[in-house]
Amino acid sequence: MPDIIMGICHICFRKYAGIMGEYLMEVDVSNTFVDFINSTFSTDAVSRIRRNHGLEHATLHVLAQKYPKMSMAGHSNATGFWLLGEVPSEAVREAVDEALQRMKDGEENLAVHPNCGTNFVAAGTVAGIAGAAAMFGVGKRFRDKLERLPLAMSLATLGLILAQPLGRVIQERVTTCGEPGTLEVEKIIPSRRGRIQAHRIITRG
Repeated sequence: MPDIIMGICHICFRKYAGIMGEYLMEVDVSNTFVDFINSTFSTDAVSRIRRNHGLEHATLHVLAQKYPKMSMAGHSNATGFWLLGEVPSEAVREAVDEALQRMKDGEENLAVHPNCGTNFVAAGTVAGIAGAAAMFGVGKRFRDKLERLPLAMSLATLGLILAQPLGRVIQERVTTCGEPGTLEVEKIIPSRRGRIQAHRIITRG
C-alpha cells in the first residue's frame, strides 16, 4: 500500500513539475517579480519614502567626500529625512542641493549606500536562514548540535558573502529610488538630539 501511494505521488509530482517548467519557460519570471514589486511600492507615500531615502543616501555620499572622517547617519520617511552628524548647517544645505541636482542629472547610483540598513537586514536574514538550515534534522543532544556548528558557521559565512549584492539590489528595486522626479527641498531645520547634532530636511513633490 505505501508503495502504491508513493507511486501516485511520484506521478503527480512529475506532472506538476512539467506544467510549472512549461510555465516558467513562457513567462519572464524576473520581469514578473519586478512588476509585482513596482506595483506594490507605487503608492504616493511609499514613492516619497523611497525618493527621500535615495536623496538621503546621495547627501551622505556628498558629505562623505567633504568630511571623510566624520561619522554620519540618516533616517527617511514620507515627509523628508534626518541627517545626524556634526556638520555645519550651510554644508548640509549645499550637500542636499548638490545631491538632488546630481540625481536629476542622471546619477541614480547615488541612491545606493553601502552602510544602508537594508544591507544589514539582508545579510542577517540570509545568514540566519543558512545557519538554521545547517541545524535542520540535528539530534537533541548538545553534542549533536556542537558537531553541526562548523557547518552552520560555514553556511552563515557563505550567506553573508552572497547577501552583499542582494542588499544592493533590494536598495535599487525596493527601498530607495534614484529618480527624484519632482522632489524639492522645502526647508532644513537644525536641531540637537541629545548630544548629537541633527538636521531635519523637509521635502515636497
